[in-house]
Amino acid sequence: MTQPSDIEQVHAATRDIAAQLSRVIVGQQTVVEELLTCVLAGGHCLLVGVPGLAKTLMVRSLADCLGLSFNRVQFTPDLMPADVTGTEVIQEDRSTGQRELRFIPGPVFANVILADEINRTPPKTQAALLEAMQEHQVTVGGVRHPLPEPFFVLATQNPIEQEGTYPLPEAQLDRFMFEVRIDYPDEDEEFQIVRQTTSTPTAKILPLLTHARLQQMQATVRDIPVADSVIRFALLLSRLSRSNNPQAPDFVKQYITWGAGPRASQHLILAAKARAALHGRMHVDIHDVITVAKPVMRHRIVTNFHAEADHQTPDTIVEKLIEHARRLANQPSAAERATKVLADS
Repeated sequence: MTQPSDIEQVHAATRDIAAQLSRVIVGQQTVVEELLTCVLAGGHCLLVGVPGLAKTLMVRSLADCLGLSFNRVQFTPDLMPADVTGTEVIQEDRSTGQRELRFIPGPVFANVILADEINRTPPKTQAALLEAMQEHQVTVGGVRHPLPEPFFVLATQNPIEQEGTYPLPEAQLDRFMFEVRIDYPDEDEEFQIVRQTTSTPTAKILPLLTHARLQQMQATVRDIPVADSVIRFALLLSRLSRSNNPQAPDFVKQYITWGAGPRASQHLILAAKARAALHGRMHVDIHDVITVAKPVMRHRIVTNFHAEADHQTPDTIVEKLIEHARRLANQPSAAERATKVLADS
């Protein structure tokens, strides 16, 4: 069972990691917190932002802080699945003259994988990551090869360039726990970035954790208890996004083609647990679920042309869903109403 000392250790470790990252990453505190939340929950993360916002530097620095192995894969239109997962080659034993197939691991065999510009490669190569992300293994030639633990895929995507890109299929998007949006820095932050990156670099990232320590922290997060009412709220939030749900509000039926699936409900609770631990708390409340709702749900909601015409983005729809779920959660249930009627009579 999770003890207060375990949560305090997680809180202290993540605070030290954030301080280390701030030595090379200017600003972006919300992005760093969402990244750490995703790592503590054991999920994968999709970083969406225009070029030059330090997405690659952030992922590499995070891997260095965690003391994990790191590989970067630059996704290009000519990248093949074997370039990611690895391939079998024929090797000859010089002493016997016999030949045998030998598996050469690809770059996916590392703790942290940066899938840079993941939408710039065809779906065939994108799908090479599906088994790795879900099962933490790679199957080549009928043989399963386990990946090192812990294992994270942190992918980047450019939202403004559509020519020569291949949108990620919904099945793969659903494997990402978070879609994190990175925006432009403000004027003071950009001044600091320019001053810091145009002089001799002095800051170095020090490894603060080990593989075993990080896995222990992830186990601590999973052991945090959650009240049934919080789980019900997360469930309600996901189910309200589905247009075939009788409780779905009118704006869902008007703007959403496909809503969030059950994996969204799971990730809402896992991310809420991780956020609570990140802030040194042993309990999860509805505010934690609300805070992680946008990064968990924005890439799982498929809007239609009505939403585009009315300038309704997935983020604005999630905001409306939160308000609607709050109203429904505050209403008494049928059993409570029946109990009150009996008590009054």
